[in-house]
Amino acid sequence: MTTTTLAALVPLLPFLGALAGLAVGRTTPGFVRPLAILPALTAAVLAVLVAVRQGGGRAIDAATQLTPTGSVPIDLALHLDGFAVLVAVLVTVVATCVQLYSTAYLRGDARYPSYAALVSLFTSAMLLVVYSGDLMVLLVGWEIMGICSYFLVGHYWETPEARAASLKAFLVTKLGDVPFLIGLFALAADTGSFRITRILAAVANGGLDHPTLIALLLLAGVAGKSAQFPLHTWLPDAMAGPTPVSALIHAATMVAAGIYFVARLLPVFAASGAALVVLAVMAAVTMIGSGLAALAQDDIKRVLAYSTIGQLGYMSGALAVGDRGAAVFHLISHGAFKAVLFLAAGVVIHAAGTNSLAAMSRMSGLARRVPDAFWTMTVALLALAAIPPFAGFFSKEAVLVAAEHTALGDRTVAPAAAGWTILIAGLLAAALTASYAVRLWLLAFRGRGAEVPDHGKQPLAMTSVLWLLAVPTIGFGLSAGLLGDWFDGHALTPSLTTAVLSTGVTLVGGLVTYGAWRHTTALAARTPLGAVAAHPGAEPALVEAEAMTSHTAVYGTIADAPDPADPGRLLLGPLHRHAVTGFHLDALYTALFVRPLQAAARLVRFLDREVVDTYVNGTRAVTRLLGTAVRRAQTGNVQTYVSALLAGSLALAIAAVVFANVNAGS
Repeated sequence: MTTTTLAALVPLLPFLGALAGLAVGRTTPGFVRPLAILPALTAAVLAVLVAVRQGGGRAIDAATQLTPTGSVPIDLALHLDGFAVLVAVLVTVVATCVQLYSTAYLRGDARYPSYAALVSLFTSAMLLVVYSGDLMVLLVGWEIMGICSYFLVGHYWETPEARAASLKAFLVTKLGDVPFLIGLFALAADTGSFRITRILAAVANGGLDHPTLIALLLLAGVAGKSAQFPLHTWLPDAMAGPTPVSALIHAATMVAAGIYFVARLLPVFAASGAALVVLAVMAAVTMIGSGLAALAQDDIKRVLAYSTIGQLGYMSGALAVGDRGAAVFHLISHGAFKAVLFLAAGVVIHAAGTNSLAAMSRMSGLARRVPDAFWTMTVALLALAAIPPFAGFFSKEAVLVAAEHTALGDRTVAPAAAGWTILIAGLLAAALTASYAVRLWLLAFRGRGAEVPDHGKQPLAMTSVLWLLAVPTIGFGLSAGLLGDWFDGHALTPSLTTAVLSTGVTLVGGLVTYGAWRHTTALAARTPLGAVAAHPGAEPALVEAEAMTSHTAVYGTIADAPDPADPGRLLLGPLHRHAVTGFHLDALYTALFVRPLQAAARLVRFLDREVVDTYVNGTRAVTRLLGTAVRRAQTGNVQTYVSALLAGSLALAIAAVVFANVNAGS
C-alpha cells in the first residue's frame, strides 16, 4: 500500500467510525466503545507508519481535481511534509487516549454514543486540516471542527455555563472566520490557486500583490481558532465541557489548527514585515496577559486553559520571528504535556469532588488518593514550567533562541523589533508560567484540612493513558536532535544565554510563589471554604458537572473564590480583581458589540411589529371591509341590480353633462 493511500486512510477511518457510531449507537450500544477506540487507534498506527515512510525528506504530494470551478480549481490534495506527519501522529495518539479515557469518564452517560461520534469527527476534521494540500479542503476541516466544538463544549447542556460557553466559542471563532475566508479568496486571486505548493511557489516568485492585507485577514481567523488576543476569550469558558474534550481541544485539535496553518503558509506571512510585527505584538500580549490571568483563577481547568493560551502565544511568537520549526516543535511538545494535565485534572476533580483550588487547599491526602494523577501531573507541570530535562524546556528554548537570533540580526526573515518583542515577553511569561504552575501544584496537592474521602481506585482506562502520555512529556525534548530533518533541518538545541536566562526567571517565579504560599497557608485553616459536588462518589462526568454548578452557587462565579490564603491574590495585589476576569475583556466586548447588537435587534423587532405588521394588518382590514361591502351588495334580487344599474347610468350621464359644460365654458 502506497504512502499516499495510507495517509488518506488516516482521516477517513475516524470519519467512518463517527458515521457508524451515530448510525448504531442508540440501537446497539455494545458497539459504541469499539467504534470509538479502534478507528482512532488504527489511524494512529497508520500515522506513525506514514511518518516513518516520509522520514523527514522531500514532501509527498498527490492530488486529483475535486470539481471544476471555471476559475481557480479545487483539488483533493495531500501534502505530506515533516510537519504534517508529526502533527498527525500527535493528533491520533491524543485522540486515541481521549477516547479510551472517555469510556470510563463518561460511563453511564446517556449521550455517550453521540459524544464518541463527535470526538471521532473532530479528530477526522483536524487530520484533514493537517494532511490537506488544498486550502478549500482545509477549510472544510477547519469549519467542521467549529461545529464539533459547539456540540462537545455544550455536552452538559443542562447547565447554563455549558450552554453559554458553547455558543460563545462558536460565535467568537466565526467572528474570526469571516475575514479568514475573505483572506483565502484574496490569496487565491493573487496566486491563481488554492494548492499550497503552488501558492508557496508564487510567493517565492513575488506573485503576491497584497501581502499585508492577506496576512492580516488570515491572522484574524488564526486568532479566533487558536485563542490569541483579542479573540481568546472563548477558551477559558469552554472549560464547561467534559474534561476529555478540553484535553482534545487544547492538546491536539482546534487551537493547534491556527498555529499549524500559519506554519504551513509562513512564507505568505513573511512576505509582510508589518504582519509579522502585528503577530509578534499579538503573541506578546497573549503570553503576558494569559499568565497573569492564570495566576488568579480558582477553577483548576481555567488555570490550564489560560496556560494553553500562553503557550500558544509562544508558538505564535516563534512564527512571528520566522521559525516554523520551533513553533511546531513546541506545538507537539505542548500537546503531550497539556493532554496529561487536563486528563489528570479530570482524575483530581473526581477524587476531590470539586474543581476549586481553594476547596482543594482545605483537603489533605489528595496526592495519596490519586498517585497516578499526582505523579504525572507533577511531571507535566515541570514540563510546562520548562524545567530541564523535560520536553517543555527544549521546545520553549527553541522559541527563545529563534527570537534571540532575530533580535540580534542573525536571522533576517522577520524585523528585529519582532525578535526583541518575543524575547522579552517570552522571558516574562516564563516567570509567570512557573508561578501559576507552582501555585496549582501547592493548592491541589499540599492542602491542609480534612482528609479527602476514599472513593476507591480510579479506573484503569483513566490512569493508564496518563502514563502513556507522560513518556513524550519526559523524553520528546531529548529526541529533538534526532528529528531535525522533520523540522526543516534546523537545529533545535538550546543556547547557553537563553537557557540560563529562562531557567533563572523560571526558578525565581517558582520560588517567589512558594514563599507567598508559605506566608498565606496559615490562613487556610481559619477560612473554611467549600464548593464540593453533592455526589462526590458518582461517575466522573457527573461529579464534574456538579462541581461547576456548586462552584458558581457558592462563590458567585466560576473563575474566582474569596480566598485570602491564595498566594496568587498576594502576588497580584490590586491587579488580582482585574486578572481574574480576564482584564474585563468580556465586559468590554459586551459594551462595544453585544449591547449595540441587542439594541439593533430590539429596534428591528419594534419596526417589524409596529410598522411592518401595522401596514400588513391595515391592508388586511381594508381588504376585509371592502369584501364585506361587496358581499352585502350581492343580494340575488334582480330589481336591486336593475336599480343599481339605472342609478349608475344616471350618475355617469350627469357627470358627462357637467364635464361637457365645464369644457365648453373654458
